[in-house]
Amino acid sequence: MKLRYEGNRSLHSSNRAKIPASTCGSGDLESEQDARNCRSEAVNKLQTVERPRRGLVKLTKDRRVRVQERHEGHQVRLRIKESVEIIVGDSRKLLSDFVDGTFQSCITSPPYWGLRDYGIEGQIGAEPTVEQYLTDLIAIFREVRRVLRNDGTLWLNIGDSYTSGNRGWRDADKKNRARGMGYRPSNPKGLKDKELIGVPWRLALALQADGWYLRSDVVWYKPNCQPESVKDRPTRSHEYVFLLTKNEKYYYDAEAIKEETSVPGRRRARRTVWSINTEPSTEAHFAMFPPELVKTCMLAGTPKGARVLDPFFGAATVGMVALELRRQCVGIELKTEYAEIAAKRLSEAQTTLPLWPEEFD
Repeated sequence: MKLRYEGNRSLHSSNRAKIPASTCGSGDLESEQDARNCRSEAVNKLQTVERPRRGLVKLTKDRRVRVQERHEGHQVRLRIKESVEIIVGDSRKLLSDFVDGTFQSCITSPPYWGLRDYGIEGQIGAEPTVEQYLTDLIAIFREVRRVLRNDGTLWLNIGDSYTSGNRGWRDADKKNRARGMGYRPSNPKGLKDKELIGVPWRLALALQADGWYLRSDVVWYKPNCQPESVKDRPTRSHEYVFLLTKNEKYYYDAEAIKEETSVPGRRRARRTVWSINTEPSTEAHFAMFPPELVKTCMLAGTPKGARVLDPFFGAATVGMVALELRRQCVGIELKTEYAEIAAKRLSEAQTTLPLWPEEFD
């Protein structure tokens, strides 16, 4: 496998720009090779102008992946074995770069509202109100709908949260270091202390009102859920996965995700409660959803070779599953630390050492 720097490639809308015939002069070139070299040089110049400022994902000789800030106008684009591409940046800005109908499916889990502090200014999930959080996600998924094929699907994993009691912070604890937060949003208007906010259904209904077809509410049951210390309500052991579609008719492979029954050798259509354990990770990203959950969505929503999008790429679970199932994947990740983790996990999933062009050594 090779990890290599990519400029703006086929999925990027700027590649649709045409090179004028006059770029290579009057056509009096000595050979066909000269013509190809001239055109290649023109393409490189065009891409250099059009690449936005971001950083560079790089794997060093000691196999540590780093993202380095660059100021020559290069874009952070990392392609893995021509199958998975990581783009570092904000989905709210980057999705507009893709042409209509690029992807077969989007499988993603955005940051939950008010539950984690990722330490990034303007991060999704840190909005002061749940209404602003929903507005941000609706805008992102409106762009997702545009870049999906007409028979495309969105598989959206989202969890809920409780009102904060208007406390402005939260301590970490020994069992869950990620619990600590330097901010806490105030109670949503009209809600009292200790109330479940209902974020998943608020978002699902808002997306439906924005034009999506809401086709299914899957309950992801977590048998090994994290214990809670509360004594006045049940311990939460589930999240939602919503299936939304761009149109009334869409790609869905029911056969690929049939489940076993109590009768040996007999299978049935997949039900809406999926019992899947969470999986621990030694990496810094503490909100990974399990590969088995992603695999079920990907098998149902895509054929082999299809393009999959994850605008909240995190530690690359969707990319890992895409490699396993022979799909193509583009992941967008805001936090450079997580892009490093994603690149490392994807590289380690292969058997050969990732290589980079000499210009980035």
